[in-house]
Amino acid sequence: MDYIVRGNDTALIQKMIDLAAENGGGKVILPPGIYEGATFFLKSNIHLHIENGAVLKGVPDYRLYTDFRHPGLDAVTPEESRKCFIGASECENITISGNGIIDGQCEGFFDPATPPECVYSKPPFARPRMLQLYKCRNVHIEGVTFHNSPNWTMWLADCEDVHISGIKIYTMRRVPNGDGIDMDCCRRVTVSDSFFDTSDDCLILRAIRKDKNTPAVCEHINVTNCVLSSRCQGIRMGCPSDDTIRHCSFSNIIFRGGGSGIHCESPYRYLRKDCTGFMHISDIAFNNFDIDSGRYPVRIGCEGAIALRGIERISFTNFRIKAKNPIYLEGNPNTVLTEISFNNISGTVEGDSPIHARYVQNLKLNNFDLTAVTGEAPEFQREDSPSWETKF
Repeated sequence: MDYIVRGNDTALIQKMIDLAAENGGGKVILPPGIYEGATFFLKSNIHLHIENGAVLKGVPDYRLYTDFRHPGLDAVTPEESRKCFIGASECENITISGNGIIDGQCEGFFDPATPPECVYSKPPFARPRMLQLYKCRNVHIEGVTFHNSPNWTMWLADCEDVHISGIKIYTMRRVPNGDGIDMDCCRRVTVSDSFFDTSDDCLILRAIRKDKNTPAVCEHINVTNCVLSSRCQGIRMGCPSDDTIRHCSFSNIIFRGGGSGIHCESPYRYLRKDCTGFMHISDIAFNNFDIDSGRYPVRIGCEGAIALRGIERISFTNFRIKAKNPIYLEGNPNTVLTEISFNNISGTVEGDSPIHARYVQNLKLNNFDLTAVTGEAPEFQREDSPSWETKF
């Protein structure tokens, strides 16, 4: 059954969602127009359809947003915020569709006196995410455009069977933490035919541990046919205190941006208290990439003496690269990168080396044709020497 929203604020949207849920579910339709407000929550069997010409705006006042609360999630507060614009927990059969726009009006959350050429500083209050789902199943997000999130655009935590297609995400380059989609402890997620232009990472795989005794696994994520643009990373995988990320694939990806194309780094600054490293990443495949990067095309690193459970069996196939820095692989004696393979790699990087590799075991290069093109020549110098060679 269809439920058409006749009004211009999110309280009316929530009213229609509640009414549809009471009747077993239905399609809540936003006709063309502007709808403005703060937090509302989806429920099981709800299809929110945002028609072409409809703009759903989050008000630029953090005090009006509701904290997203759930006992299983309350121990973790990324970016020190529990607030969201659209939320759902422990729901199933949720759809957000249409050719309309969801706009976070991000500029209202930051200091307007910030010079236009500068990135905004983080404000002293919690900024909302655009969409936050926890323990939801059978989720479809199709066609919608997400504009101007003041924080992460989407945080999908402990969700299963999520299908995202044909969406667009734009975050202002001045906004800190303007991620695209954070997939945290999710299973069976597909992202396809979508466009990302973000200030922070476009696509993120995480396995954030909610407590020390509960396993956290992110697996079977499949991303294909997407265009990524960012001043930060195109794809980011994990942080050193995460749990397990495995069996994921990315294919047919274009990346353009000032940051790295693919990034998996475990630095000290991201370690939790009383943790010396825990993450395990394995069986990740990247296929058919076109990367133009202002940093590294691929960077996998583990700093200092951090001891992860493993970074292994990661493959890169059919890559066309233009980048400022080389492919960068650096483990450490406690975390040796294992079974990393590059197949059919071509392109150019600046500097004097196409690849940097330390503490890597079973590195495989097949048809590797990456050229370093701009090695900087040192200044020529003579020095006094007792050697007979200098006498002639």
